[in-house]
Amino acid sequence: MQILKAVWDFFQNQILGMKWLNSLIGTGLSAVGLDIGGRLGGSIQFFFYDVIKITVLLCFLIFLISYIQSYFPPERSKKILGRFRGIGANCAAALLGTVTPFCSCSSIPLFIGFTSAGLPVGVTFSFLISSPMVDLGSLLLLISIFGAKVAVIYVFLGLVIAVIGGTLIEKTGMDKYVESFIMTAGSVDIESPDLTKKDRLIYAKEQMISTFKKVFPYILIGVGVGAIIHNWIPEEWVAAVLGRNNPFGVVLATVIGVPMYADIFGTIPIAEALFLKGAQLGTVLSFMMAVTTLSLPSMIMLRKAVKPKLLAVFIAICTAGIIIVGYLFNALQAFIIV
Repeated sequence: MQILKAVWDFFQNQILGMKWLNSLIGTGLSAVGLDIGGRLGGSIQFFFYDVIKITVLLCFLIFLISYIQSYFPPERSKKILGRFRGIGANCAAALLGTVTPFCSCSSIPLFIGFTSAGLPVGVTFSFLISSPMVDLGSLLLLISIFGAKVAVIYVFLGLVIAVIGGTLIEKTGMDKYVESFIMTAGSVDIESPDLTKKDRLIYAKEQMISTFKKVFPYILIGVGVGAIIHNWIPEEWVAAVLGRNNPFGVVLATVIGVPMYADIFGTIPIAEALFLKGAQLGTVLSFMMAVTTLSLPSMIMLRKAVKPKLLAVFIAICTAGIIIVGYLFNALQAFIIV
């Protein structure tokens, strides 16, 4: 058992967490005369370390996921989801969302396509909730920062929100609040041509490059903000606003996160810095969920496809779920952070 624990700790810290990279960057910065124990040097070390680590993980994951996705084009995914009924369909849609490396805005066109193809609205909303909120990338990054327990519980609770949210929307008859042009658009039911392994590798590489170009600016912004928080914002300030002494920290973090726009890779560095400064675990995770799921640009896009009442129900369900998850993590923090 000790050997397995040692192997897992090595994988978590040195493979996913790349702690060796942090030490290497620190050594290099010290060699050129920077004090990595000071604010400026510490910020530069944090910035280079997180940008490189997230970029490497991002490119690897997007390439791998895109290769797998080449076997499941949209038409095939629609057919697979169409085989399920009831809550099983919501679960399948939520799980599908975890293997789609999309931000909230990028998920909406696929949501529209699924809805136009005749899939139940509740099922497509389960996909829409889970796709930006939980994915394989967030799982591995969260493992590298907060540990496996936190990552697995985060993904599980995100899937629960997606399944419950989609089910509630379905059971309350919200389908009539989807814009009529979406419901009547239909879709062309064609099979994608068979691809060779070389074609799939080329497709995966193109998807990786395309996604990286879209996401990298948010990584730079997120890591930059995280570096400022980590080295320049006094710990007592963060603890006072988002720490255990503020019972409304989760609500505040959720409200602050909603107007922002970033994907999970740009948000995690900010959450990491806040946590290291004394913010509670559930509070920073609620912030992450709000930013990735309920960003203002994605809500504007979604409004084009659904009527205000359905949009309001979607926001209310997600917000309530995010806040509940935040308080749950805060209550369990002592037991799951080791």
